[in-house]
Amino acid sequence: MRRFLMADLLEWRDSPHRKPLVLNGARQVGKTWLLQEFGKAAFKNVAYVSFDNNPQLASLFDNGYDLAQILLGIQAESRQKVTQEDTLIIFDEIQECPKALTSLKYFHEQMPGQAIAAAGSLLGITIHEGTGYPVGKVTTLDLYPLSFREFLDATNESALRELVDSGDWKLIDSFKEKLTSLLRQYYFVGGMPEVVSRFAESADLSEVRQVQKEILQGYERDVSKHLSRTETEYTLAAWNSLPAQLSKENKKYIFGHIKSGARAKNYHAAITWLTKSGLVLKVPRVTKPGVPLSAYTNSAFKLFALDVGLLGAMSGLDERSILGGNLLFTEFKGAFAEQFVCQQLIAECGLTPFYWSAENSRGEIDFVVQKDGITYPIEVKAEENLKSKSLRAFCEKYKGMQARRFSLSGHRDEGWMQNIPLYAIAPFANWK
Repeated sequence: MRRFLMADLLEWRDSPHRKPLVLNGARQVGKTWLLQEFGKAAFKNVAYVSFDNNPQLASLFDNGYDLAQILLGIQAESRQKVTQEDTLIIFDEIQECPKALTSLKYFHEQMPGQAIAAAGSLLGITIHEGTGYPVGKVTTLDLYPLSFREFLDATNESALRELVDSGDWKLIDSFKEKLTSLLRQYYFVGGMPEVVSRFAESADLSEVRQVQKEILQGYERDVSKHLSRTETEYTLAAWNSLPAQLSKENKKYIFGHIKSGARAKNYHAAITWLTKSGLVLKVPRVTKPGVPLSAYTNSAFKLFALDVGLLGAMSGLDERSILGGNLLFTEFKGAFAEQFVCQQLIAECGLTPFYWSAENSRGEIDFVVQKDGITYPIEVKAEENLKSKSLRAFCEKYKGMQARRFSLSGHRDEGWMQNIPLYAIAPFANWK
């Protein structure tokens, strides 16, 4: 399975100013697998150790940070000789040993030639008191579920992925029906590596849904493992409300929709936990498209799931609903389209999405992003309905922006706005 982040890992390996690497991401997005594949491809030797339920390994860090002693312990645990010239050390599940995370600072300062990469979930949340995150001493990369382009590669559709990447709109439009069908598949399967792998092997959608449910159950166990009983109740309630929140026409997150009488102050910590653990994607509201957008946010926000396939599993929609587009799916298609676009903006384009809505709630821009000083207001259409009254009004009010509309219609440039097919967001990753 090809992950595009491999190119960033190779760039990290070759950097003359290389620092220890921390690979962030939610559970089950493939961090461990990617680091091991990277090690096999880019180094002569890999010394892999996991801190999960491994007190003997964690004890190496109990008496300070004697790197020579720590390396001897790593060699014994991994049964691999460690040399600075050609060995990659992998610390897996590093959140289980906060002192190991802190040790990356000392590896950077005292042993800069040693390639060392760490993977784990909930970094920065489960760090124990008395230890610290090595700010400024590590390089961080973020791994997300497979993007649509990675999904095409994984399902033997690399030729279509290359076609989409080409930006040849005439040729892309001639494959519209096939690409739309694959996009609907992606809506159902999503990008969790185990799910995609199972789908690529069997094409059994009922099996796909079962694996997704197992992942969701694992996430719920993680919540109860790390939080108190009351915190778990609030966090799972906020998490399970996502389908209902996103099925609304106005997708602003409303605490009262979690349950009757729900109060914001009881759920803010829960949403912070879900966001930092990577289980949800938070999109803040901006009051105007100023520069930078982050300076114009207020307390309102939208929440999206980690993965569009998991959102479908949480919604209880079966394959006939999504792939066939029946009446039940009609109520959710806008949510799936926005969820999809949000994921692609973050994972493929490396952008931080915001959204805008009028104070009187009449008029909304689904997403607003900025790159190289240019502001891009984005409207998302689940089908081919190309009316864009809110987008046009927004662009007339705030001059100098470059509008985008993502829909199932073919590419068109209307001067003030470009329409981009949903399945071809990737060519605009550079927003040229």
